[in-house]
Amino acid sequence: MTSIFQYGANVAANGIRQHFLRYGGRGGARASRPAVIVIPGITSPAVTWGFVGEVFGREFDTYVLDVRGRGLSSASSELDYSLDAQADDVVALCAALGLDRFALVGHSMGARIAARAALREPRGLTSVVLVDPPVSGPGRRAYPGKLPWYVDSMTLARAGIDAEGMRAFCPTWSEEQLALRAEWLHTCDERAVLASYEGFHRDDFFADAAQLRVPSLLMTAQNGDVVRDEEVAELQQATPSMQHVRVPNAGHMIPWDNPDGFYAAFGDFLGAPVGHTARA
Repeated sequence: MTSIFQYGANVAANGIRQHFLRYGGRGGARASRPAVIVIPGITSPAVTWGFVGEVFGREFDTYVLDVRGRGLSSASSELDYSLDAQADDVVALCAALGLDRFALVGHSMGARIAARAALREPRGLTSVVLVDPPVSGPGRRAYPGKLPWYVDSMTLARAGIDAEGMRAFCPTWSEEQLALRAEWLHTCDERAVLASYEGFHRDDFFADAAQLRVPSLLMTAQNGDVVRDEEVAELQQATPSMQHVRVPNAGHMIPWDNPDGFYAAFGDFLGAPVGHTARA
C-alpha cells in the first residue's frame, strides 16, 4: 500500500521547538473533517507511531507529535517537563498550525496531556480520545507500569541496544517495531520521563476528565490493569457523556497488541471510521 506520509517538520510554539510528522494532508474527504492530533506516551517518539499515522491519514489530516523531551522536539536540563507545560505545547502547536477544527487523540501520558489541554478550551477543539490513560494520582493506586522498565531500557538504548535486546522489554512486538524503538528510544530525555512518571502520581487525571466540555471517548485495554472497571464507572459518572470502549486481547500498548481492535474502537466518533479504507 502506498505511504501517505507527507513530511516531518518543526514549529516554534510555546517557546520551544516542536516536531511532528504529518500524514494525509487536507485533500479529498479529509478537508471536511477535523484534523487529528496524536499525542504519544511517555517513551514513544512520534516516529514509533508512524504506523498509526499512516492509517489515520487515510481519513484525516493527521499530526503525530514529539512531546517535549522526546524525539526531535526540544530537550534540556532547563526545560519544564510538567503536565501543564506539555498541555500548553499542544494548544500552542495547534494555533501555530492554523488548525480551525481538530481532535486530540492521546495515548497513556498523551491522554493526560490531551485532557489537560482540553481544559484550556482551545479554539477549534472538537473532541478528545483518551486511550488507556494512567488513572494514578493523589489518593489513588499506583500506576502499574514500573519506573525501572523505562529507565533500564533507555539506558540500554543510549548504549546501543538492538532490536533483539529490546525484545526483553516488548516481547510481543514485531521485529520492525522493536528495531524502531531501539533506534529512537535514546531520544527520550530521562529527565522528561522521570518528571512525567512522577506526574502520574501527583496530577489528578480524574479532576481534569470531569471538566471536559467537548465530546470524549475513553478507550481502555482489556489487559494491563491500567484502567479498571470501577475507574471507568467513576469517570463516566463524573462525565456522563463520556463514551467508553474496552479493547479485547490488548495490553496497554493497544495499537501494537490489537491494531484492528484499536481502529474499530473509534467507530465514527471522529467523524468517519478509522482504518476502513485500509481494511477494505
